[in-house]
Amino acid sequence: MKHILIIEDDTVIAEVQKDYLEANGYSVDVATSGDRGLQKALQEEYDLLILDLMLPIVDGFEICKQVRKVKNIPILLVSAKKEDIDKIRGLGLGADDHISKPFSLGELVARVKAHLARYDRLVSDSKPLTAKEEIRLRGIRIDKLARRVYINGNEVAFTSKEYDLLLFLVTHPNWVFSKTELFEKIWGLDSYGDIATVTVHISKLREKIESDPAKPQYIETVWGVGYRFLL
Repeated sequence: MKHILIIEDDTVIAEVQKDYLEANGYSVDVATSGDRGLQKALQEEYDLLILDLMLPIVDGFEICKQVRKVKNIPILLVSAKKEDIDKIRGLGLGADDHISKPFSLGELVARVKAHLARYDRLVSDSKPLTAKEEIRLRGIRIDKLARRVYINGNEVAFTSKEYDLLLFLVTHPNWVFSKTELFEKIWGLDSYGDIATVTVHISKLREKIESDPAKPQYIETVWGVGYRFLL
């Protein structure tokens, strides 16, 4: 049974969510303050975290930041605020999704199921992606020994940096990286150049791996933050 932690200071909302999730087959704990929620999230084992942003003592942003340093479980942010800046900030700290209040309990359960399923696919193979000689993900096959890439069975040519960027993104799925971080990872801390080259290379990658570069299914833009490869 999947174990979920809800961190929500409104006890009524928390109990309603808890009851509905338990009715759908999940084991659920609740913490009604940020400090207690952070303690439970770090010390106990959970499969998914439902995290309200506006919490007493320790807010949701700080909890997300601290949890993501040591755990890779799905984190679903909840907020009554409609501003995109909160969503962007949360995703930038490593959250997997954001849902705005008010929302239906059916939507909550659907998102929980989707993220748990995605996480299970990610960890189902105990051999890390970075250790594999060949990587296969949704129509993409990367032969690391030969540095060759196949899209839907057809070999596609990549420049050295395009290949390095693609491999880095593929081996770090669902993580959001800023342009600066990608520039440092691929071109190196001592490299000279404009980080706009990252945007150019992302565009080139999309042209080569996406069926419709205008509607990318692999490399997602997280506006105001950077990019992530969708598993």
